[in-house]
Amino acid sequence: MNIVVFGAGGRAGRQAVAEAHRRGHQVTAVVRDPARHSGDLAGARLVAGDVTDALSIERAAAGHDVAVSAAVDLSMPARSFFTASSRALSTGLAKADVGRLVVVGLASILPGKSGVALMDEPGYPDEYRSFYLGHAAGLDELRAGDLDWAYVAPAGDFDHEGTRTGRYRIADHGDPASRISYADFAIALLDEVDAPRHHRATVSVREA
Repeated sequence: MNIVVFGAGGRAGRQAVAEAHRRGHQVTAVVRDPARHSGDLAGARLVAGDVTDALSIERAAAGHDVAVSAAVDLSMPARSFFTASSRALSTGLAKADVGRLVVVGLASILPGKSGVALMDEPGYPDEYRSFYLGHAAGLDELRAGDLDWAYVAPAGDFDHEGTRTGRYRIADHGDPASRISYADFAIALLDEVDAPRHHRATVSVREA
C-alpha cells in the first residue's frame, strides 16, 4: 500500500515508517523540516507538511491508501494542537479520498482497570494533565467527524530503551505499569493498517 505518515520524524513516527518498509509498503513521511530527517527516514519520500492545516494534509495524502498520525507539537498548547490536527486530518484526508486513519494515542485518556480514564484514577501523575486533556479533546474531534479511524495507545507508556521483540497484545484496560517498545508498538499500528480491526474506536496495546 501507499501510506502517508504524519509526524514521521518523532520516535513513534520513525518506527512506523520502518515497520511499513519492513512490510513492503511505499511510505511518504511528512515532517515540518525534511532537511533534518534525510538520514533517519531513509527509503521514504520526505515532504514538508503541517498537520494542523487541511490543505497541507490534502496535498501530502493525495494518492495514498491510508494515513498514520504520530504528530505532536509541544510548542503549542496541547488542546489547540490536538483539536486543530484532528479537524485538519478529518477534512484533509476526506478531500484526498483517504478513508482510513490510524493515530498514535495516549494511555492516560483511555479506561483503566476501574473503568474510568487512567488520568482520573487515584495516584495517577497529574503534572501533565493539560497534555492529557489536549489528547482527549483531539479524540473528541475525531469522534465528531466521519473518518474511519483507530486510536491506538500504549496501555501504559513506552519503553524508550526497549528493542523489537516482534510481539504485542491487546490490553483489556490501561495499566500504568505497562511498558512497550516503540518498535513493538509500531507492529500494532501497522497491523491496523494492513488488516483493520478497530473502526472509530480506541485500543490499548501492551507488551506480550
